[in-house]
Amino acid sequence: MSNSKHKSLHELESVLWEISKSPSDSGVVHMLVRRPAENDRELLSVALLTANAGLEGDNWKHKPSSSSADGGPHPLKQITNMNSRAIQAIAGNQEFWPLAGDQIYADINLSYLNMPPGTLLQAGTAVLEVTEPPHRGCKKFAERFGQDAMRFVNSEQGRALNLRGINCRVVQDGVVKTGDLLTIHVVYS
Repeated sequence: MSNSKHKSLHELESVLWEISKSPSDSGVVHMLVRRPAENDRELLSVALLTANAGLEGDNWKHKPSSSSADGGPHPLKQITNMNSRAIQAIAGNQEFWPLAGDQIYADINLSYLNMPPGTLLQAGTAVLEVTEPPHRGCKKFAERFGQDAMRFVNSEQGRALNLRGINCRVVQDGVVKTGDLLTIHVVYS
């Protein structure tokens, strides 16, 4: 599966205002995706999030990371969230959203100012903590959505708004469903 029509930088920048209007405190979860193996995607209506495994059945727990201390799964990159308006602008049709590789797609403002590291998010009955490592576009993201999409998410505005998404870790096990709200719970001071 690939998105054959890549958006131009001009097309993407023209909808930046719409993305920036995402709610700041609470937004609907539009899609949940499990990645059971590299390049495999499963759409879920319900997902179990745990501190031990991240999204149950996802490959995070078995995926090595060059940026973790021991080369194993990065504990601060357990769950990735992407703004649903941003992925809609980049990918278009929802069938292409999972190609981005994130697990939660919600209509909420993920900007650094709105959700700095330490922010707690309620996702169904689970609680996530926004973590420090930035979530940036990679080679696969550019191949799937084009170089202009990569430029868009990694531009100064794109980084400030975290258009590529944010990394989180699970701090309270729970269940999240499509249609649930992703809500800012608490911000550490």
